Amino acid sequence: MDRKLFLVGGILTSLFWGIALITPWLIRSGIVYDPNLFLDFPVHDPPSWQHWFGTDMQGHDVLARVLAGTGVALQVVVLSTVISVTIGLPLGLWSGYQGGTLDRVLVFVMDCLYTIPSLLLSIAIAFVVGAGVKNAAIALSVVYIPQYFRLLRNQTVSVKNEVYIEAARALGAHDRWILSRYVFPNVIQSLPVLLTLNSADAVLTLASLGFLGLGVPPQVPEWGHDLKQSLDALSTGEPIWWTTFFPGMAITLLVTGLSLMGEGLKSLKGDRAP
Repeated sequence: MDRKLFLVGGILTSLFWGIALITPWLIRSGIVYDPNLFLDFPVHDPPSWQHWFGTDMQGHDVLARVLAGTGVALQVVVLSTVISVTIGLPLGLWSGYQGGTLDRVLVFVMDCLYTIPSLLLSIAIAFVVGAGVKNAAIALSVVYIPQYFRLLRNQTVSVKNEVYIEAARALGAHDRWILSRYVFPNVIQSLPVLLTLNSADAVLTLASLGFLGLGVPPQVPEWGHDLKQSLDALSTGEPIWWTTFFPGMAITLLVTGLSLMGEGLKSLKGDRAP
């Protein structure tokens, strides 16, 4: 069952990666409309053979926006993950291994950040750094750095007193050698689970920022921003379900795929535990 969860999640996630990779070619070849074409089509046109997902209140082709939004979402998720791991992982390793004043200060700072609701913290950072793909990734990474720090720090604290670590110290091994050769391989095993679960959360947080107008610029196709445009259009009283259904379904499927991968990895890791 655990393998099935991971397999289903992997298939869904791979599907979105495939869409993100092929969409630029589809747009260049004319198979899919340019997602930034503005008022070139009838507004609020329902799904048809010309526009499979219909058009929105600004005349954008919804299918093109949904497909292009896949690449934007995955870019932000990957960038935020790379930034979070690049900062949180070495800080967690070094803090847990060295202990002392540095450890207490870092734990205090990270705990303060961790106690702030993730969406509220990302909104605050987005206000400071502004809109953009890189800026959205920075806003999300600040949310997840404490989680990687706490995971790696706690794992390091439990590993550093093992007999083989003491033996390495007795033989005169340098701290950096011990961390890279002995500590890191033993604490990194839980990281893939956190990566996938945080990636799923990042998709939702990015959509929330886009819905609030704080994610990426309006001209960049993004699912949360498209949902906000759909909400604004509801005041017209027209039955425009397609402008919310398809972006919302894309968010749901990607988050489901990443979450299933994370849960599958967690279960498989638990099964392998002695």
